[in-house]
Amino acid sequence: QVQLTESGGGLVQAGGSLRLSCAASVRTFSSYSMGWFRQSPWQEREFVASISWSGATTSYAESVQGRFTISRDNAKNTMYLQMNSLKPEDTAVYYCVADLRPSSDYVSGYDYWGQGTQVTVSP
Repeated sequence: QVQLTESGGGLVQAGGSLRLSCAASVRTFSSYSMGWFRQSPWQEREFVASISWSGATTSYAESVQGRFTISRDNAKNTMYLQMNSLKPEDTAVYYCVADLRPSSDYVSGYDYWGQGTQVTVSP
């Protein structure tokens, strides 16, 4: 069983930055591909970014490309999402995900989900 705990969400003004963290309680963290999804009240859950088990391969949604950076520290069992130049439309609950399968852009590609952390970007 994998437990994922997100942190780092909050309220920020447009143009600001936040860094989300996801701590995983699993011995073989480096075996898991990881990612971030988000969901707002007016949209379905959508892909944000993913990273392979080694960190060598990353993927981003077009809407965040160039503004967000996903990374991981396998020694600390932690994944990160650095979010810069935030926009009001980035407001959502952000979910950390993990799976033993290769990284994916799809909700169905991940068996393990965190509880989510709220990110609110004011105009």
